[in-house]
Amino acid sequence: MKRLRTLAGAAALLALAAAVPLVQQRVDARLGGFRAQEDVLYLWSGRQLKRAAPGFEDLLADVYWLRTVQYFGGKHAFSKDRNFALLEPLIDITVTLDPRLEIAYQYGSIFLAEPPPVGAGRPHAAVALLERGARDNPNNWRLRKELGYFYFLFLDDPHTAARILMEAAEIPGAAYWLRTMAADFLARGGDLQTSRDVWRHMYEDSAEGAIKHNALVHLQILDARETRQRLQGIVDQFAKDTGRRPAALQELARRGYVTSLPQDPTGVPFDYDAGTGKVSIARSSSVWRPER
Repeated sequence: MKRLRTLAGAAALLALAAAVPLVQQRVDARLGGFRAQEDVLYLWSGRQLKRAAPGFEDLLADVYWLRTVQYFGGKHAFSKDRNFALLEPLIDITVTLDPRLEIAYQYGSIFLAEPPPVGAGRPHAAVALLERGARDNPNNWRLRKELGYFYFLFLDDPHTAARILMEAAEIPGAAYWLRTMAADFLARGGDLQTSRDVWRHMYEDSAEGAIKHNALVHLQILDARETRQRLQGIVDQFAKDTGRRPAALQELARRGYVTSLPQDPTGVPFDYDAGTGKVSIARSSSVWRPER
């Protein structure tokens, strides 16, 4: 039977579905009272299933992954109670039976992490699943990429995310843009200096071409953000000293707070909102990017 490894395996999923009733009947017959019910806590484990059906671990992993997808989809379609109580046990059984089943880690973590009512709202369980996948598949950079992304997106931990992505980048065959993602996460998390170090190394280590140019652009973006932060600090100090915000950035120069108004690395002046006192990189600038 063709293994279910990627989304391209959807056709294999449909073919497997036809065999599920027969296979499941055989499995349930062997498990007796321990077989899984729709909303009953599991009393079985992947290790016990391995002992119950030796030699059929891969087949059973596919069957249980299909049951996981059916359970998740069924909760969405037919149940008002979306606590997804059986989701973790089903995924655990699947990856215990076949630790190499990449799709179970990738989509199982999404099912777990997404907040209700879309998913189970258990991001730490999702991260634990991806960490397990990374341990069991040490040469799989994609699972580490997902792990780094989840640390950033769901746990709000850009430093750990960046570290994991940099480790993934060292795996043979890993995508070149993992270091780019790591630097971007650090910048979005506010650690501009560490992000700058990553981009600078990429710039210095790359031959002339797109990667080197991309690193240079991001170094300019970081320069613009650091200059904006300094200018924002001057605006805040002006407001503290005078009890009001400056009417325009030019007032900072007239009052002696700066000798001249800084511009971003491309020569574009910074924007200023007198109502809020916020300094920002001009949207017309080539180094403008949305900030987190």
